[in-house]
Amino acid sequence: MMANGERSIGPDQYRALARFRHELRRFLSFSEAAAAAAGLPVQQHQALLAIAGHEGAGRPSVGTLAERLVVAPHTAAELASRMAEAGLIVKAHPAADRRRTELALTAKAEALLAGLTEVHLRELEQLEPALARALGRADPPR
Repeated sequence: MMANGERSIGPDQYRALARFRHELRRFLSFSEAAAAAAGLPVQQHQALLAIAGHEGAGRPSVGTLAERLVVAPHTAAELASRMAEAGLIVKAHPAADRRRTELALTAKAEALLAGLTEVHLRELEQLEPALARALGRADPPR
């Protein structure tokens, strides 16, 4: 480490980070193409995954969707409305808090997401070695 607590960063770390970002971009490009081939806009695919992968208690809300997609709440609300119109999700207002809008996938969305998830997992299996190598080389000397 350097005197002020910063790490010494050299060409190996730059190359590793560049490789890692390249592999991430390749995966994102693959994901965008897979969603488009399934007839889903990228943001809708990400929303379906966020809803299906919700870790909290109960159903995810529009606010949760906004947080997971890193978008403004009104953007998530508009997205949820478009997805409900497309038959991908159902929106509900629980009796305990009628202001809260909870989201759930429809059978149509579950089928679409299952197919997309299968191809994404296969792609990740192929990318994993390259990502792991890039991460392993990114740690700068101390």
